[in-house]
Amino acid sequence: MCGIAGFCSFSENYTEESPKWNDILNRMKEKIKHRGPDDNGLHLTKHAALAHARLSIIDLANGRQPMSRKIGNKMFTIIYNGELYNTAELRAALEYKGWKFRTTSDTEVILLGIIEYGNEFVKQLNGIFAFAIWDEYNQALSIFRDRLGIKPLFYTIVNDTLVFGSELKVLFEYPGCKPVIDRKGLCEIFGLGPAKTYGSGVFQNCYEILPGCYGVYNRDGLKTFSYWKLTSGPHTDSYEETIEKTSFLVRDSIKRQMISDIPICTFLSGGVDSSIVTAVCAGELAKLGEQLNTFSFDFDGNDRYFKSNSFQPSRDRPYVDRMVSHLNTKHTYLECDNLKLADYLYTAVDAKDLPGMADVDSSLLYFCSEVKKHNKVTLTGECADEIFGGYPWFHNKDSFEMHTFPWSKNVEPRKQLIKDTLLQEINLEQYILSAYEKSVKETPKLEGENETEARRREIAYLNVKWFMITLLDRMDRTSMHSGLEARVPLADHRILEYVWNVPWSIKCKDGVVKHLLRESAKGLLPEEVLNRKKSPYPKTYNPHYEKLLADRLMAVLKEPSSPVNALVDVNKVKNFIHTPSDYGKPWFGQLMAGPQMLAYLLQVNYWLDKYKIQILL
Repeated sequence: MCGIAGFCSFSENYTEESPKWNDILNRMKEKIKHRGPDDNGLHLTKHAALAHARLSIIDLANGRQPMSRKIGNKMFTIIYNGELYNTAELRAALEYKGWKFRTTSDTEVILLGIIEYGNEFVKQLNGIFAFAIWDEYNQALSIFRDRLGIKPLFYTIVNDTLVFGSELKVLFEYPGCKPVIDRKGLCEIFGLGPAKTYGSGVFQNCYEILPGCYGVYNRDGLKTFSYWKLTSGPHTDSYEETIEKTSFLVRDSIKRQMISDIPICTFLSGGVDSSIVTAVCAGELAKLGEQLNTFSFDFDGNDRYFKSNSFQPSRDRPYVDRMVSHLNTKHTYLECDNLKLADYLYTAVDAKDLPGMADVDSSLLYFCSEVKKHNKVTLTGECADEIFGGYPWFHNKDSFEMHTFPWSKNVEPRKQLIKDTLLQEINLEQYILSAYEKSVKETPKLEGENETEARRREIAYLNVKWFMITLLDRMDRTSMHSGLEARVPLADHRILEYVWNVPWSIKCKDGVVKHLLRESAKGLLPEEVLNRKKSPYPKTYNPHYEKLLADRLMAVLKEPSSPVNALVDVNKVKNFIHTPSDYGKPWFGQLMAGPQMLAYLLQVNYWLDKYKIQILL
């Protein structure tokens, strides 16, 4: 993985004041250097400026970027963040066409593929990516994002200049692009956060290239194109064929994503998803006489304070131990203490440029920084719950009946902390409802599907477009902040496309959650792990952590200059601090309960202060 940034204007001649524009480009590159600490490069032409920060994974010696290729009098230049998993097939096809390669990198495959076939070549890519290609001859900048939005790509237009980058922070290095929040941005933060509307950058006039889309910027402006979307259709495979096909797709995706010129590792929670990924990786490396590095995460004090509840029924450690023994991996147990967990709340904002999933983000950020000391590439079990129907809201009756996002059922816990005057300025309920109804309306329908299954499909679509993207954003920023490449093989678009149309009677046969995934993994895992009840990413139950958060938030509230004081009702927040937390009633997802609300407000305050955000009402 890497970081990319750049800008393009047809009313400027960057070569006339190259020191000035190179300085701006350098500042943008420096903002994403953590994503690619191994190498970097700049490319400045008359109308386009490109910057790249490289994390060396494939073709360590020759894969430098920006990468250019001249064909006759036509010059093309690429900057690329991501990993391609069908490089060999695409390279062979291009060689058959007569192309000669100078490197073994996937970057060159994409560049030559676009030159040969045009922008629609993106449809042939199996991978996670965000990249930009400058076509000097046709004077056009094309920017691409992968199908599921696993890799980020933000942009803004300042006057007549397109500015883009892997993270929001790079946009603000361009003159005239300022961090401003309006009513819409406040609704994103307090109504939808830590999720955000797809395509939105939250800051005023900041956007994302949508997943499965690319944009072309030329003298006529920016035009976007969709090259992929989910489609609904009848499932014609038998039960046995469905298991067999799913098993192949899962194993094939994991094996493809092991590609690397340096050693890989996996995150191992002892849950079904990460254990499947780890089992395939360990098995493939064992064939080569190699041992897989694995890592698990927990928190100081959880051995004493853990409280079993409907969302988190068991601790991970016993299942991790069982998998380590079963697979003979080289395992490292990582633990985060209260102080690191609280301190990394701010670093998590630095990484994401927005408030996030509170200590769910900060802990993963810390853990990734520790993993990076051992490995630069990891595979994780993310996204299986969204694709295979693992979350409670796929099964609960109230989720089918409610008219809102099932992971954020009630806006009242948020509203009770916000100033009444601000609530009069922003209509959170209407904003949330509009976002929800827009996505439900987009859900690909299947003719003849009964009411229950049609509703289940809506819930699945909401998960793919919203909840999964939130977790993928978290994984990208928390890993890449330390220059750790995190791959998500269960989010292969081929798996999603296939499983999307598998009927619920197979996905969760006999009421067994993720039955299809479990059956497809038969033979890989011990039975007690294969049949383990879902338990999400761990969190701390240490009461001293909540006390630490409360003390920090009280200190913030007492400081008149704290920017969050302009948005929240101080007395309401103080009352909330002194109300006992109910860990079994999270206000977002499964993990964000009372302590995470305190942590979220700390993040909001830090974010407003660090970015010197102007609020427009």
